[in-house]
Amino acid sequence: MKANTTISPVLLNNKDDFTADYFNQFDLRTAPSPLKLNESISKDYLFPTFYGDVSCSIGVFLCDYKAALAQLPNTSMKPVKMPGGRALVTISCYEYKKVLGVAPYNEIAITIPIQVNPSFDLPVLPIIAEKLFSGFGYHVIHMPVTSLENQIRGLKIWGLPKVVNDIDINIDDKNSTTIAIDEHGNRYLSLTIPTQGTRTGFDVRSNLYSLLNGEMKQSETCFNGDFNVTKNMGQLFSKSSKGRAALTLGEGEQADMLRKLMINPVPFQTRFCSSMSACFDLPNPNY
Repeated sequence: MKANTTISPVLLNNKDDFTADYFNQFDLRTAPSPLKLNESISKDYLFPTFYGDVSCSIGVFLCDYKAALAQLPNTSMKPVKMPGGRALVTISCYEYKKVLGVAPYNEIAITIPIQVNPSFDLPVLPIIAEKLFSGFGYHVIHMPVTSLENQIRGLKIWGLPKVVNDIDINIDDKNSTTIAIDEHGNRYLSLTIPTQGTRTGFDVRSNLYSLLNGEMKQSETCFNGDFNVTKNMGQLFSKSSKGRAALTLGEGEQADMLRKLMINPVPFQTRFCSSMSACFDLPNPNY
């Protein structure tokens, strides 16, 4: 999908697309004030933002712990430790085919699973027992989108590091392949995730931690869907890159930033869902 730099002056009237039971559990409301998108356009969005019929491809990779720590903007954030001096980085690719009030767009979220002010800096366990760790969540280090409107939303509401890029997503009966292309034409990231795997249902609520104007923000992100999952548990105990590489880094500033993480291109886990439901809320005012 090519980058869209046009901002409509009105909200998309598509509330009827979100009548499924999943969305009925959330109470919609507006932010304290409309969001100013440019000199002439402001919008009063409803939150949480609903996403319907989303294709989602996820690769979970091991990377260098110290390099991951260096990417975090606040000393209270610590990457979840993995064996061998490593941490995790997740690359999630989305086709948002239906968005409440907003035109469809593509997005890639590159995140580091973290703990905030951990009492016990335990390895691995926060990933497999999230509910036991109140400070567990994810921090976004890079987030290309194909929509200028959504870049502005991300920057101004949450402090997310969104950039406007072209993002091509191609799905067939074997793979979902995502390619990010920066403003200079560099194909700086390619991710290929198998569409097959062990069918697993996910109904997840988690926290996203970001910095907005120097202040830590906590925002709830939720998703629900049946994913085809593949696991490569051997990656936990080996630094070998043997196996099928899913990630390729190309040229450009963003590729260089990701290269510093020393990501093993063979994923620890992959997930694919052809049609999930999701939502993302405003920052928690009580955090």
